[in-house]
Amino acid sequence: MSAPRLRADIAAKAILREAGRDGQSAMLIHKGASEAGSLLVVLLERDGSAMILSQTRTTNGDPAWFFSSGEIPLTVEETGQYIDRQRRYDPDLWVLELEAPGFRLPFEATLV
Repeated sequence: MSAPRLRADIAAKAILREAGRDGQSAMLIHKGASEAGSLLVVLLERDGSAMILSQTRTTNGDPAWFFSSGEIPLTVEETGQYIDRQRRYDPDLWVLELEAPGFRLPFEATLV
C-alpha cells in the first residue's frame, strides 16, 4: 500500500522551510494548484547552473524524487526553458528554487 499523497501547498511549504532553515535561499517561483499540483524543485548552484528534481514514487509506492533534468547541470537559459516546457504541460505545477551547493539536497528526500 502506498503512502497517502500530501497536498502540494503543504509539501511546498515544508520543503521551503526545511531548505531555508540554515540561511540558504529557498523561494517559491511559481504557485500551482493547492491540492492537485505537482512539485518541481530547482537545485541552484552558486554559478547559476541547476539540476531539477521531479516527484515520483518508489516501487513500494513511497514518495521519492528523481533528477528529471538529467545528470548534467543546466545553464540558466536551459533551466528557464525546461521550466517553461513543464509549465505548458502542467499548468498546476509548483516550482521551488533552492540554493544547493554541490547539488546536495537541502531537504530530506528519497532519490531514485
